Amino acid sequence: MVLQRGQKFSSLFPQRFRGFGVGILATFLVAANLGTPSQAQSGGSIKLRADVQEADANTGIITARGNVKIDYPEEEIYATSAQAQYYSRERRIILTGNVFVQQEANTLQAEVVTYLIDQGRFVATPNADGQVESVYVLPEPTAEPAAAPEPEEPGTPLPVLPEELPDFAIPTDE
Repeated sequence: MVLQRGQKFSSLFPQRFRGFGVGILATFLVAANLGTPSQAQSGGSIKLRADVQEADANTGIITARGNVKIDYPEEEIYATSAQAQYYSRERRIILTGNVFVQQEANTLQAEVVTYLIDQGRFVATPNADGQVESVYVLPEPTAEPAAAPEPEEPGTPLPVLPEELPDFAIPTDE
């Protein structure tokens, strides 16, 4: 979820904010990524909606609670959860509480999902008595299967036999 670059997160928030409106925290997510390079993601913008959103400039942690919805169209990631916490310094997002993540046609359901931004990787854990469930849609093969290789021509040419062999007399002991 790398977005744009140029400013420091701490300079944007002189104090702690509470109760942001729908989508306002997405602006903070954009700003929080401004000074850090990315290795895995291509950029874009995130839209985050929740009942309550909070950003703390001292810790660099952004928290969203209640009916959390994340849309990241550039990476085709859409997620819902009860809570989301973005750790700007570690560049990770932790979604908790009935988490559902969809990327393209693939889905992931768990109690806790951590998204490692620079690696573009999800780590999912279930609740105490459950399991993680994921569905991966495998792509159709795009190329024809490779044909068996043709036999190679020999490196040195084989001798050519004459069309007619000479008549040789074979000596006998008689």
